[in-house]
Amino acid sequence: MPKKKLLFLLAVCLLLAACQGTRKGEQKTSVRIGISLYRADDTFINNLQSIFEAKAKEYEQENGIKVILDIQDAKGSQNVQNSQVERFISLGCDVLCINPVDRMDASAIIDMAMTAGVPVVFFNRQPVEEDMNRWDQLYYIGVDAKETAILQGKMVVDLYKEQPEAVDLNGDGVVGYVLLEGETSHQDSLIRTEWSIRTLKNGGVPIEKITGGIANWERSQGSALMEQWLSAYPGKIELVVSNNDDMALGAIDALERTKTDKVNVIGIDGTTPGLEALENGKLLGTVSANKELYATVMLEMAVSCALGESPPEEYPLEEGTYYWTPQEILIRETRKTEETPSQGK
Repeated sequence: MPKKKLLFLLAVCLLLAACQGTRKGEQKTSVRIGISLYRADDTFINNLQSIFEAKAKEYEQENGIKVILDIQDAKGSQNVQNSQVERFISLGCDVLCINPVDRMDASAIIDMAMTAGVPVVFFNRQPVEEDMNRWDQLYYIGVDAKETAILQGKMVVDLYKEQPEAVDLNGDGVVGYVLLEGETSHQDSLIRTEWSIRTLKNGGVPIEKITGGIANWERSQGSALMEQWLSAYPGKIELVVSNNDDMALGAIDALERTKTDKVNVIGIDGTTPGLEALENGKLLGTVSANKELYATVMLEMAVSCALGESPPEEYPLEEGTYYWTPQEILIRETRKTEETPSQGK
């Protein structure tokens, strides 16, 4: 290689290194967070997004660091979400917050993030352990699905022990129930279904399953299924066990349309519409995550990653990766709450 060309390349390398060193030494005055939602019309995700945006504004005011949010809706498509992640990285996002469409297929997102050196905070839909173990800049924030389900079952167990007639509505010694489930292969749906029913049985509630079906977390699908069941099994349904509040509200819609009473409905999530139904006496109970804390941890974790800092010590991570948001039972009769004793599984 000619001497002049070699000297020129060396000068360029030294210049780039100097510039990079200057950038690293600079104090960041803004962070850009790329956020992809599996579906923006999911009520729980919508609630969480609103709180997250409010927390970002609070953080700006308190810390003087501008937080730029780029929020995208994947509309239930993993391919769309992968493209959104690619775009976030090309725009120079400092960190990604991803609500995966398919928790079993997060590898493409992780590949892109690792190649670009951009940390990822997953939330709400937990990627498989093998994927989460691939890099030390991958985090997950959510609720423990098993704990959620046990609390859902416990609210009915406790009520039955105190007031059997409030659960066994027709007094025949058996509580006929139907089950509204989320997505077929979704981990949370499977765990919520298994452990809520197991808790009811272990707690001594004399239950009998009438039927059940997949409503994909959606209010309209829950409503359609419930209307079919009310027609097929008149007078037999006393309890609706729903994997989330939206499907529970769909069941309530069907009960109101058919003018059917004496049916208890329980949900999960503590969404705004769910809490309204609880307040109005239409929903028996729900299990609610502390969404203020959930969004706060998401934001502070993301900002810490963007600034190249360690995760905030006030929110200890299990295995250095997972943060489990506390949950509580909310029930119609007394509106009493029961905080979970600790984080973790």
